[in-house]
Amino acid sequence: MTRIAIVGGHGKIARLLIPLLVDAGHQPVALVRNPDYSAELEALGAEVGILDIEQDGADAFAKAFSGADAVVFAAGGGPDGNIERKRTVDLEGSLKSIDGAQTAGITRFVQISAIAVDQPISADAGEVWKAYVEAKRDADIALRASDLDWTIIRPGGLTDEAPTGLVELAETVERAQIPRADVAAVIAAAVDEPATINRQWELTSGETPIDDAIAGAVA
Repeated sequence: MTRIAIVGGHGKIARLLIPLLVDAGHQPVALVRNPDYSAELEALGAEVGILDIEQDGADAFAKAFSGADAVVFAAGGGPDGNIERKRTVDLEGSLKSIDGAQTAGITRFVQISAIAVDQPISADAGEVWKAYVEAKRDADIALRASDLDWTIIRPGGLTDEAPTGLVELAETVERAQIPRADVAAVIAAAVDEPATINRQWELTSGETPIDDAIAGAVA
């Protein structure tokens, strides 16, 4: 059994990911700020740890990761219009997770990013969107520069529709939407696949079953 720490453990993708990891024989450890989430997450099959992404330092992240074999960074500041939280959650949360994983001796690290964040930002993009793109971009740059066994998944526009199990996965894809449930399924498949290490892909809904899409991308 592999213990997988999930930063942002009460997020929408994380809550879809937890049962998939359990079904695959893993033990998810959902890291959350609010202990009131514990019963819900435990019912999904997760252990729960308390971690405040914004207030805690990298040493607290390392402590929260103790005993884990892998880390999934699934946190995000959300569409709340708060520019500062794009930095403190999407960027600094990732940086502290990277540091904490290294301190804890964990090498496997999967990060959920966003599509096309390396592309130039449109001149008419709002300040919040600009801050979000820059935070995700810089978090990915830091992870790629680390010595971790990283995988970066960059989904398109996220929806709450039912999963299809059919995706497009490549270094670059056209902007499109994808159900969060399909993103969770790709993460669950990738975290246990050594061939996905040091690979970065964009992800949208498509016509290829997830296992075949990953096999094609690594080939």
